[in-house]
Amino acid sequence: MSQIKEQFLLDPNITFLNHGSFGATPKLVFEEYQRWQRELERQPVEFLDRRFAERMAASRAELAEYIGAQRDDLVYVTNATVGVNIVARSLDLGPSDEVLTTDHEYGACDRTWKFLAGKRGFDYVRQSIPAPIFKSDDFVEQLWRGVTARTKVIFISHITSPTAMTFPIAEVCRRAREQGILTVIDGAHVPGQLSINLEEVGADFYTGNLHKWLCAPKGAGFLYARPKKQDLLEPLVVSWGYESEKPGQSQFVDHHEWWGTRDIAAFLSVPAAIEFQKEHDWDKVRAICHDLAVNAEARICKLTELPSIYSNDSWFAQMVAAQLPVETDILALKDYLYNEHRIEVPLIAWNGHKLIRISIQGYNTLKDVDALITALKHWNNG
Repeated sequence: MSQIKEQFLLDPNITFLNHGSFGATPKLVFEEYQRWQRELERQPVEFLDRRFAERMAASRAELAEYIGAQRDDLVYVTNATVGVNIVARSLDLGPSDEVLTTDHEYGACDRTWKFLAGKRGFDYVRQSIPAPIFKSDDFVEQLWRGVTARTKVIFISHITSPTAMTFPIAEVCRRAREQGILTVIDGAHVPGQLSINLEEVGADFYTGNLHKWLCAPKGAGFLYARPKKQDLLEPLVVSWGYESEKPGQSQFVDHHEWWGTRDIAAFLSVPAAIEFQKEHDWDKVRAICHDLAVNAEARICKLTELPSIYSNDSWFAQMVAAQLPVETDILALKDYLYNEHRIEVPLIAWNGHKLIRISIQGYNTLKDVDALITALKHWNNG
């Protein structure tokens, strides 16, 4: 793991346990990103006019193979929040409809749906999912208590942001399709952290970030749409692709790929990120990271004498959350950890709980976990 750390540009004076927020990019992948930017500047017309479509298609093809989809069922977007906005703003929802979600969702996406509910009059229903969850069936049954005859859409995370839980989305998608309910999955934390095959998952719409756990440059994400549902989506930005007549290219790609003059270097660098992880045996790296996450969570639970929010370690991968005492001033503790110990880690208020969320990536070691535990002990004794 220390060998991998040398491949990243991270400040060596910071204990970085917050890969889950914005990720971190290896030097080689960042160099590829800058190479594409320089090529754009050498001949902008050649790059954006003559070569844009073929280069984007080639990059999407490699991403599609990596996540188990077809090339033209994907488009690149800046991040998962943009993907959620494209879907949410496109769907024909009104006062007679409900969108069902959980109380574990990411704030920006929650706000997207609440904003549109206020505009269009549909109900945005947040179903409580108590932690810990013991079986996948328990999760699905708890979620389905919120389903009514008015439920038109289920929106849930694959891996949740505040609680770092991996939800059984394939079963949710299967059951929803049987009942004619559309599924929108926020997979912001999935690519690079979990192996995935989107065609097997069966979601109608799935959006994910590539700049997080896949370690692509910032501003690389994707939106997948199941072929039979692609015509439901409207372009978030109407540009030349809207009435394009490019031979052999899908209307889904035409409508959503071209946004005019934007920097696509992050998208074109995604194959380099995939190759970097392949060359470093990332399945093995992920397993080591998971073991470190298990270690960190167990030690924090022991320190705080508070129970785990997980029934077992199959509910999380490389990112894990642990409870802190409810009276904890999380803003003060976050400042203390960073200013006094140079530890970058998020602290979260969630449903009346105070949580610390630890991300373990390939550049982290047991030394990083030890540093966090030592700092928490000092705070606790202070």
